[in-house]
Amino acid sequence: MNKPVTIIMIEDDEGHARLIERNIRRSGVNNEIIPFSNGTEAVEYLFGKDGSGTVRKDDALLILLDLNLPDMTGIDILRQVKQNEHLKCTPVVVLTTTDDSQEIKRCYELGCNVYITKPVNYESFANAIRQLGLFFSVIQVPSAAT
Repeated sequence: MNKPVTIIMIEDDEGHARLIERNIRRSGVNNEIIPFSNGTEAVEYLFGKDGSGTVRKDDALLILLDLNLPDMTGIDILRQVKQNEHLKCTPVVVLTTTDDSQEIKRCYELGCNVYITKPVNYESFANAIRQLGLFFSVIQVPSAAT
């Protein structure tokens, strides 16, 4: 029996967070979305109080990750997720304003699945998120290897 995928959204810009969620919903995805506005709370949720990640080992998760957070970098979170034995198979979609080619390359090297640059243009960004929502509706998230 497959568990429904929970979307973990780590985004400090409240306007972007609302836009992302609204457009995911518009595309017909009704999965639970758990928003975090900073890295510290997201990391605690993902890895638990003991930092091991066992608290989420049986959860089907998909992480939407902004790189520019107020308290830590999204790169650090991506690295921690992909190095953790319980979370390493979790798909990570980087959604950020950073379009530096070195940063994009680094994210893919660390294991991000998709890198989307937030356009400044509202309609372009909304369209990209709608397409992402369609992606969520067909994706099968693998359970972490135990």
